[in-house]
Amino acid sequence: MIGSIYCFLNKIDEIVVYKLTMKKHAIVLLLPLLFFSTIHAHAQSDGGYSYSSEFIWGITKATNSGLIGGLNVKFTRAIGERQFHGFGLEIVNVKDPQEQNVISNSTGNSFILGKQNYLYSIRMMYDREFLLFKKAPQQGVQVNLIFAGGPTLGLEAPYYVEILQGNITRKVPYTPDLNDAIILGTGNIFQGIGESSVVPGLNAKTAVAFEFGAFKSNVVGLEVGFLAELFTRDIVLVPTTDNTNFFPSAFITLFYGSRK
Repeated sequence: MIGSIYCFLNKIDEIVVYKLTMKKHAIVLLLPLLFFSTIHAHAQSDGGYSYSSEFIWGITKATNSGLIGGLNVKFTRAIGERQFHGFGLEIVNVKDPQEQNVISNSTGNSFILGKQNYLYSIRMMYDREFLLFKKAPQQGVQVNLIFAGGPTLGLEAPYYVEILQGNITRKVPYTPDLNDAIILGTGNIFQGIGESSVVPGLNAKTAVAFEFGAFKSNVVGLEVGFLAELFTRDIVLVPTTDNTNFFPSAFITLFYGSRK
């Protein structure tokens, strides 16, 4: 009799344990479904946030530029739910990584030791953008993957310095034979740009853009990536260094604009 009761109780325990185990398995199996249904609901909630075109402008800082490397503008249009294409224009002052600013002992003004030319890159770009993460209309972050490239016009402009020879000061293009003169500082801004040599080239970049705009009609964000530029001949920036026709760089751009 006791043995029968013991067997009956064991059977009840097995049934209870089996049911609890099945419930755990069901919960585990349902978790992915709940997760994907939540994502689907969120995607549908922001599905109304779309735009057909945007216009942005930005300020660029690159590893081969100054504190403010240059400016750019871009216009893009939608060619699909998550794809865009457009055209951009970028003007950047490209520097040699080995350029060194020194201070004149006579005036306290700074100049770049041994620099012979500026390089102003005027880049025309066609870009394709792919929307990776879409944000809600009034919140969140949108992430785009960008590929771009196109022709470059390089302006190789002479670098002017102010020198003292005898009792006369004058501003002249720097050449290595001026090392015997006393350099007082640099010339005027953009002086010599009218004497530029035009050097054609090509550019290509890949980047990721993060947009933080709080409103549907505004665009605010930053773009980070890598850019490479190839010219048809070597660009002489600092004659004492190894001059090249290939200029790779990493960059960051802060941009602002509007969309509709």
